[in-house]
Amino acid sequence: MYYVTKRLEISAAHSLMLTYESKCESLHGHNWIVKVFCKSETLNEDGMVTDFTQIKKKISGALDHKNLNDVLPFNPTAENIARWVCDNVENCYRVEVWESEMNMAAYER
Repeated sequence: MYYVTKRLEISAAHSLMLTYESKCESLHGHNWIVKVFCKSETLNEDGMVTDFTQIKKKISGALDHKNLNDVLPFNPTAENIARWVCDNVENCYRVEVWESEMNMAAYER
């Protein structure tokens, strides 16, 4: 089995739609760290699991310097973002989304 990991830093804003009162309902930003984990039993014709540049283009291109509420069709919690990234990157099996140094959500297929 081959494994690759790509770490991205994304600056983006969001506001959360919650069932309780929270300061996170107001628009605010994070310097997100997104770790994308991919695996494959075989390499593609270029000798890769997944091209690092394509991961960056797909994720940073969609999310960096954006209001996530405007570009994602769901409540942009770290958990939901992790699932979205995993669903949109070839051979991805796990994603970690760090909102801050102390707060991380993960999704694993």
